[in-house]
Amino acid sequence: MVRLLCHLVRWYQQGISARRPYRVCRYYPSCSQYMLEALHRFGLKGVLLGGTRILRCHPFVKGGYDPVPDHFPFRRQHK
Repeated sequence: MVRLLCHLVRWYQQGISARRPYRVCRYYPSCSQYMLEALHRFGLKGVLLGGTRILRCHPFVKGGYDPVPDHFPFRRQHK
């Protein structure tokens, strides 16, 4: 499943993003590269990180350097 998602992201990078005349993502690394790194580092949990990053990438955010964290930031709360 992770391999399929990685292939889809690479297809997007090469087929769609590369053909745009201007840079769209406000962050570095780009959202698609962030998703790939998150998938490689955390497996399917990386989809959560990549998805939240994509939701944060909009015209009203300043952007900047935002690397994939070393540890998975979302923890399940035990009661």
